[in-house]
Amino acid sequence: MEFRKLILTALSGLMLAFSAQATPVGEDGLHKPDWLVETFRDMRDDLEDAQAQGKRLLLMFEQRGCIYCTRMHENVYPDPEITRMLTEDFMVVQINLFGNIPVTDFDGTTLDERDMARRWGIVFTPTLVFAPEAMPESGSLRDSAVMTMPGAFERGTTRLMLQWVLEKGYEGDEHFQHYVARMLQARSD
Repeated sequence: MEFRKLILTALSGLMLAFSAQATPVGEDGLHKPDWLVETFRDMRDDLEDAQAQGKRLLLMFEQRGCIYCTRMHENVYPDPEITRMLTEDFMVVQINLFGNIPVTDFDGTTLDERDMARRWGIVFTPTLVFAPEAMPESGSLRDSAVMTMPGAFERGTTRLMLQWVLEKGYEGDEHFQHYVARMLQARSD
């Protein structure tokens, strides 16, 4: 029985590695999985589009040569459940930390990607920023984001983070770290 489990685990790892190799890299040096959505990067329009599709708007900050971004694209995002959530539940817009494509904030301010990232306080890649469900009355994304997740995490934490946002855990009293601990405990019971 242990041998069969070992073989299945190895095959699963090979499948993930194969699917990660299939993720194309664009001219900007960033990974371009199928679930990314190319937009004009106007947060007001993007939020409306996400709402119309019944999805949450997720901004993914990355940069050329980011080893942690590569790790996420090779080891985490290919997970079938994570891929399903990123495809079906989120509208994912990629932002290049040092890019020069114009981005328009909720308050109408337009800056290049690198300057907008600075405005929003993004200093590390990868960073995931989850927009609010509804258009804020004023202010920028920095003021209204429901969660920001800087850094590379394993599949379990990433899956739970996506789930926590979909469940609107940020509206409750349970901190995300406590949610993760509770969910991991529930799986081990």
